[in-house]
Amino acid sequence: MFSQWIEHLPHQEFQKCVVRYGGDRCAKDFSCWDRYLAMVFAQLTSRESLRDIEACLKAVDGKLYHLGFRGSVLRFTPADANESRDLRIDADFAQVLIGMARPLYANDPLGVDLDQSPYALDSTTIDLCPLVFPWARHCKHKGAVKMHTILFCIAGGSTGVTGNTLGGVRCLRQ
Repeated sequence: MFSQWIEHLPHQEFQKCVVRYGGDRCAKDFSCWDRYLAMVFAQLTSRESLRDIEACLKAVDGKLYHLGFRGSVLRFTPADANESRDLRIDADFAQVLIGMARPLYANDPLGVDLDQSPYALDSTTIDLCPLVFPWARHCKHKGAVKMHTILFCIAGGSTGVTGNTLGGVRCLRQ
């Protein structure tokens, strides 16, 4: 089922994003596409760590090629790829996917009459080591920042990072 879902993704558009930012320039065995597939697989199967992703993918090791992977997936490989690849590849590809999805639902009613556009707000706390990030001190022995993501139904979305003490509603009012 995973490979059938992946078939509907515009692989050529993803490759354009990779070329634009030189994503596969230093890649040997684990391409940007393999990294993207690993992250999609992790999201769809609710994996919680790199070890969890690795264990799941090793369980289907003989079928990885049929799932769309062309390189081997080791625990350090997704982590290294996430650190070394340009995140603008994912951001640009997300815009491509949003551009494909928006016309599909443009004429669908929302089910309610609203005077203003609907939106979704998500606030996620990201724990940080206070020794490495002293500017993100949350309490005596902890560090954190909060990422606020606002998705607008029609106009796209925005993201902001604040200190951990700012709540989602207060962020929205600003």
